[in-house]
Formats: sequence, C-alpha cells, structure tokens
Amino acid sequence: MEQVSVYEAAGGMPFFEALVDRFYDGVEADPIVLSVYPDPTDLSGARHRLTLFLAQYWGGPPSYSEERGHPRLRMRHAPFAIGPEARDHWLQHMQAALDELAPEPELRAAFDEYFSFAAESMRNRD
Repeated sequence: MEQVSVYEAAGGMPFFEALVDRFYDGVEADPIVLSVYPDPTDLSGARHRLTLFLAQYWGGPPSYSEERGHPRLRMRHAPFAIGPEARDHWLQHMQAALDELAPEPELRAAFDEYFSFAAESMRNRD
C-alpha cells in the first residue's frame, strides 16, 4: 500500500496557495504581526516563500530549497523581534486560515501541531 504525503492528501499546491493567501489576508490587517516584516507594504515575497516552504515541508516539490537553500528557519527569522504577542497573532491567523479551508480532521491535527511548534520555535524575544 502506497502512503500518500500530507501535501497530496491536502490537495497539493492549490491547498497551500490558498492557505497562505488566507493567512496573509489576516496578517495584512494586523499591525502586531506586520511589525515583524521588513517591508509590510509588500508581502508578495513572504507569501511566495511561505507557500513553497509549506508545500515542501509537507511532501511537495523541493522548490523552496531549490530557490533558497536549506530552510534554516530560526536563522532566517533571528533578525526580527518575535515575542509572545507576535507569535500568538501569527498562530491565530494560521488557525483562521485552516478554519476556512477545513482540511480533514487528521490533517488539521497535524497542521495544528506543526504550526504551534513552529510559532514557538520562531519566538526569539520574551
């Protein structure tokens, strides 16, 4: 029996594009999270990178690594002040995006676990 990746089970790239679009729709209206971005007036690059990263992380094509190399998430986020409030707002927007897309319960559980871990991992201020 062939195992299906989360990427495939979720619907492939269209799912991750929609997830990131919905996520950034929330971020664009949130001054707490926007304060973390170097250019909060243009999030197109951030949208693109997050889409590719998530797709790759969950078993999709290695486009992120091909474009940017190893993810090195903590290193890439180290220059930005990410405290508990920004972490919580980031996670709320990701959870809202998942609410809108309503993935199957087992996928939702995997996403929730990962995003909670990732949000805390990116926190670098108290």
